Amino acid sequence: MRYKITHRTGYNYSAPASLSQNELFLRPRETVFQKVIESHLTITPEPQYQHSRTDYFGNSVDVFMVQHPHNELAVTATSLIETTVPITPIPGGTASWEDVAGRLALHNQPDDLLACQFVFASPMVTVGSGALSYAGPSFLSGTPVLVGAVDLMRRIFTEYLYDKTASNVETTVDMVLINRKGVCQDFAHLAISCLRSLGLAARYVSGYLETIPPPGKPKLVGSDASHAWVSLFIPDCGWVDFDPTNNQLANERYITLAWGRDYGDVAPVKGVVMGGGSHRLSVTVDVAAKNI
Repeated sequence: MRYKITHRTGYNYSAPASLSQNELFLRPRETVFQKVIESHLTITPEPQYQHSRTDYFGNSVDVFMVQHPHNELAVTATSLIETTVPITPIPGGTASWEDVAGRLALHNQPDDLLACQFVFASPMVTVGSGALSYAGPSFLSGTPVLVGAVDLMRRIFTEYLYDKTASNVETTVDMVLINRKGVCQDFAHLAISCLRSLGLAARYVSGYLETIPPPGKPKLVGSDASHAWVSLFIPDCGWVDFDPTNNQLANERYITLAWGRDYGDVAPVKGVVMGGGSHRLSVTVDVAAKNI
C-alpha cells in the first residue's frame, strides 16, 4: 500500500507569544515493512532555529524555536510512504510466555538484550499488581505468548469503552483499570503494563491507521487521527504489532511514526511557549491511499 499522510497542528494564541519551542515526532520511520518515499515539514511562522536528529530509539525528531512575537503557530507534516503486509508468526506456534520471559531474563542474545529495555516500568507505564492480575486469565501456564497477547487484546477491546472524554495525557494505568474506559493511548499503556508485569518486552507505537469501512459501517477508531498500538517482542520472530483499540494484529494499513517506552517518548508534538495567554489547539490528519 502507498499512502500520503498530512498531519496539521495549529495553535491560536489570545495574546502574542514571545517564544515557542517544540519537539516533533511527525516523520514516519523506516521499518522492515515500511518505506519512506518522502517527508516534508512546513512551519509557520518560519523558525529562527531548526534542526533534525535521531533519538535513542531510532526515531526521527525535529526541533525548532520561533523567537519573535506570534499569534499563531502552524505545523504541517506531509509524508509519502509505502507499506507491505507484516510477516506475523502463527500464534499457537510461538513459545510459551514463561519461556519468553525466562529468555529475556537471561538476555544472552543481542536482540534479546536490546528488547530488555522494554521489560521495565517507564514514566507513564507502571508495572503493578493490578496489571498482573488483569493479565492472568490470558496467560495461563504454558500459553503460547502470542496466543496470550491476542486474548489480552480481545479482552481490552470487549471490556473497555472507547471514550474521548474519559482520560488525558496524565491518566495512569491504574486509573484505566478502575474506570474501564479511555482512548488508544490508554489501551496501549494498559496492554504494555500487563505484558511487562509478566516479564515480557512491549513497546508503545505511535502512528496512523487507514480504514475503508463497509457501506453503512463506521470507520475504525484511529482513522484520520493519530493512533497508538503495542509491539510485543518474541525471540527468534521479532516484534509483532497488535491493536487493542480495534482488536486486530497490525497489517499494511498501519503506518508507523515512532516507538518508545510509552507515549511520553513519542508524543507527536510537545513543547513550551512563553506568553500567548490562552490558546486553542486544532489537529487534523488525512491518510489517503495512493496508486502504486
